[in-house]
Amino acid sequence: MELWKLFVTALMPVLKVLLITAVGTFLALHRFNILRESARKHLNTIVYFVFTPALVCSILAKTTTFKSLVAVWFMPLNILLTFIIGTTLGWLFMKITKAPPDMQGLVLGCCAAGNLGNLPLIIVPAVCKESSSPFGAVDVCNKKGMAYASLSMAVGHIYIWTFVYNIIRVYSCRIFNVNKVDDSTVGPAAIETDLENYSTRPVVTAEDLSQTNDHEPKQKQTTNPLKTLVQKLNLKVLLAPATIGSILGLIIGVVPPFQKMFVGDDAPLRVIEDSASMLGDASIPAITLLVGANLLDGLKRSGMKLSLVVGIIVVRYIALPILGVGIVKGAIHFGLIHHDPLYQFILLLQYALPPAISISTITQLFGAGETECSIVMLATYVCASFSLTLWSTFFMWLVL
Repeated sequence: MELWKLFVTALMPVLKVLLITAVGTFLALHRFNILRESARKHLNTIVYFVFTPALVCSILAKTTTFKSLVAVWFMPLNILLTFIIGTTLGWLFMKITKAPPDMQGLVLGCCAAGNLGNLPLIIVPAVCKESSSPFGAVDVCNKKGMAYASLSMAVGHIYIWTFVYNIIRVYSCRIFNVNKVDDSTVGPAAIETDLENYSTRPVVTAEDLSQTNDHEPKQKQTTNPLKTLVQKLNLKVLLAPATIGSILGLIIGVVPPFQKMFVGDDAPLRVIEDSASMLGDASIPAITLLVGANLLDGLKRSGMKLSLVVGIIVVRYIALPILGVGIVKGAIHFGLIHHDPLYQFILLLQYALPPAISISTITQLFGAGETECSIVMLATYVCASFSLTLWSTFFMWLVL
C-alpha cells in the first residue's frame, strides 16, 4: 500500500480527535461558558462512574473469550514496559536538567503514563472505517480493535492508580512533608474520602511488619503483618470503576454460560448488555470534549519551564516509540506475539501516546503542580496531533 494512503488513514482519526477537542475548548470559553468548571466536574463524574465502565464492560463481554485472552497475554507486559521505560527516561531527564522538586512527580508521571484508553478507543475505530485501512473488513477490524483498546484501557487504569499515583504521592510528600489532599479541587466526589485516607496513611515498611509482640502466640504473629498490610492499603483506590467494568466484562466473556445469558440476539438478559453498550457509546465524545475544555487552562497559565515541557515531549514522542519498536519487533521475532497486524499496531501505538488525562486528576488530589499539569497537557496534546499521525503511519507500514 502506498505510503501516502497510510498517512491519510492515520491522519483522519487524529483530525477527528482535534475537531471534537476544539469543540470542547470552544464550549469552555468565557463567552459561552457551557462547559464551565462545575459542568466539567459533573460530566467527568458521569464519565468516570458510568460511561467508561459501561463501555469497557460491554465491549469485553462481546469480544473476549478465554482463547482470545490467552492470545493477548503480552499486552499487560507491554504496557508495564511503557511505564517502566518512561519512568526511567523521566528520571534520567530530571537528573540532567535538575528539575525543581515540586515538578519531579509531575514529570515522572507524564513520562510514565500514556493515554492508553481514550485515544486508542477513538483512533482504532476511525482507522478501521477508512477505505484504505490495512486491517481488513470494517466489522472484523472494529470488533477486534475495540477489544484490544478496551483491554488496554483496563490494564492502563490499574497501572496508573498503583504505579503513577504512588510516584506523585511520594514526591508530593517530599515537598509538603505531610500528604495532604485539597478537597476543593478533587474530581469525583465519591472517591475524595478514600483518596484522602489513602494518601495520609504511611507506607508499609519492613519495620511495621516486623513489630509483633514476642509474647503473642505464633499464629497471631503470622496474621498481624497481613492485618497491618490490609489496613494500610485502600483497595477502593486500585479498583477504579473502569477496572471493575473490565473485570465484569471479562467474566461474562470468558465464562460461556454467562456469555450465553447476556450476549447475543437470543440471550435472555441481552437488554442489560444492550443498555450498557448504549451508555458506553457516550463515553468517547464526552471524554474528548472534556479534554478540550481542560486544555483551556493551559492557555491561561504560564510559568512552566520550557525545558521540562520539551523533555516530556522528547521522552513520549521520540525515545519511547523508538524503544517500543525494538521491543515489539523483538517479541515478534521470538514468537511471543501472534501474527495479527492490528494487535501489533496497538502494541506499538501504546509507546507513542500523550500523557494520561488521569495525571491531572492525581495532581489535583495532592495539590501539586496543577497549573503546570495543564500547560504540559496543552503542549503534549498539540504535539500529539503531528507525532501520532507520523508514528501511526510508520507503525501501519511496519506491521504489514
